[in-house]
Amino acid sequence: MIRFFSILAILFFATPAVSQNDTLSLGEDTVAQLKTQKKAIYSSARKASIMSAILPGLGQAYNKKYWKIPIIYAGLGGFGYMFLTNNKQYNIYRSNVIAYNDNDSTTVPALPEYSSDQSQVLKLQYRKYRDFSVIGFTIIYLINIIDANVDAHLKTFDVSDDLSLHVDPWQSTYKTSSGYRTATGISLKLTFK
Repeated sequence: MIRFFSILAILFFATPAVSQNDTLSLGEDTVAQLKTQKKAIYSSARKASIMSAILPGLGQAYNKKYWKIPIIYAGLGGFGYMFLTNNKQYNIYRSNVIAYNDNDSTTVPALPEYSSDQSQVLKLQYRKYRDFSVIGFTIIYLINIIDANVDAHLKTFDVSDDLSLHVDPWQSTYKTSSGYRTATGISLKLTFK
């Protein structure tokens, strides 16, 4: 299984080696154009990432993926609302625990129907939910930045009809010290026309 994923990684992430002679045969103008295009792609990805970091959704607007903006704000708003409500409940039960344990007989708990132990359990529960909402908010925020970066990188990706991917079964027989063995797998052929 590890061998399969290793081969798959090599197929997808391997880049063809370009020697200095190949670069010189392309011509100085072509090399300069390729460098300019590559710089523009990376500069636009950086710009989209920074824009999304400053204001969530701005990088998606820069990439003209407007449909993603409401999804981002729904996620951030949902986790923001979850934080506010759980923090409010946490503070209520926290003050209840403090009122029970301050050794002052004149202090009346805000929720006398809950004992000190029940208030402590509820306080910890709402603190946990509040912390989960902060984690969720942070994850949505980071996904927003990553998405803007990836969209900017894929802006120039060719998805024309000239691309094709063929997945076929593959089988090979090889000789070992104990006899012959058969290996099976998948063959991937990516064709650029």
